[in-house]
Amino acid sequence: MQGFREIFETYGADYQATMTRFIGNETMYLRFLDMLFQDPNLQKLGDALESGDLTAAFGAAHTLKGVAANMGLAPLGDAVSAIVEPLRNREQRGDYPVLYRAIQAEFERADDLRRRLKGGE
Repeated sequence: MQGFREIFETYGADYQATMTRFIGNETMYLRFLDMLFQDPNLQKLGDALESGDLTAAFGAAHTLKGVAANMGLAPLGDAVSAIVEPLRNREQRGDYPVLYRAIQAEFERADDLRRRLKGGE
């Protein structure tokens, strides 16, 4: 059975840097990770993209990027980063739905990480 650190690093995260932010407390980290899945910004991002509101989309994406970084979720952060700069510049692009689906897929991977970290292989 894999330990917390091994599962975390296999996902693509930096265990040491992340746990430093959480004072080495894996239980506290898991509580914050649970809160990520209650955060409305993924839905806000999708809704804003669908309605063409690039300002609201940027706000939601920028928040998600920060949360992913603080949580050490590098793959999720990378997916969100791909959409943040074009939204910051209010670029009219046709690939926003593709970028959003990539973010959704990374959220699913992060949810799988959460399940595995809690021992639910």
